[in-house]
Amino acid sequence: MDETGKKRHQKLYPPFLKNSPKERGSRFPVVSRSFVPSVFTVMNMLSGYISIIMSGEGSFVAACWFIILASFFDTIDGFVARVTNGTSDFGVELDSLSDLVSFGAAPAYLVYKFGLEGLPGITGICVSSLLMIGSGLRLARFNISMIGYEKESFSGLPTPAQALTITGFVLWMSVSQVFPVKLMQIVLGVLSTSLALLMVSKVNYDALPKPTMDSFRQQPIQMSLYVVAMFCVLLFHSKAFFLAMLLYILVGIVRSITLLLRRQWQT
Repeated sequence: MDETGKKRHQKLYPPFLKNSPKERGSRFPVVSRSFVPSVFTVMNMLSGYISIIMSGEGSFVAACWFIILASFFDTIDGFVARVTNGTSDFGVELDSLSDLVSFGAAPAYLVYKFGLEGLPGITGICVSSLLMIGSGLRLARFNISMIGYEKESFSGLPTPAQALTITGFVLWMSVSQVFPVKLMQIVLGVLSTSLALLMVSKVNYDALPKPTMDSFRQQPIQMSLYVVAMFCVLLFHSKAFFLAMLLYILVGIVRSITLLLRRQWQT
């Protein structure tokens, strides 16, 4: 067989199209800059998975705290990526997959096991699944419209905010029996449906500003409200946590309605 025949029958294994060791090393380094932030992203995904397991075992408080831990890792990986200049397309896709697990599947299963499981037929499954479906649609829309990593605002409720709202509600209901069982199922169903719709809506939400001196100089009122909210969370715990997230959601709705009315008035 001639050389041409040997090359034709030689199997190529992706991602390497050539057998040159030199090319492999230059195109796929052993440790890239995106490795470190990707570790935190994987920890985000792992926290979401553990939260699902905790929900299945009935440990709802632990499930909530693992979702909160996932949101912490979600914040850290972006910060580390900017500091190390380790942003990459791989990191963006991995981040979205992790968010779908931690802020889509985990809170959806949490609300199902916490209260919606007792609804007749498959009603609980259908209502709780709206959180995961809304998260998937929200993340897909964000990925195709993302221009850069620095975002000052978002179109639609961010998936971590939705998950933290669910977490705050479940933590509150775990320590205080505010609603009877039947009423709580209705409240949980309405809350889940509303959050799912807000994620796929065009309501504009601010990205949480970084706690720097420039932020306090440029947005003194907004930053002061964030400080007060954090103080209330530390003081009143789960109830204030849920109310703070609810306030964040309502501010976005009110501002979007106000801007819409102003545009219609000007035209």
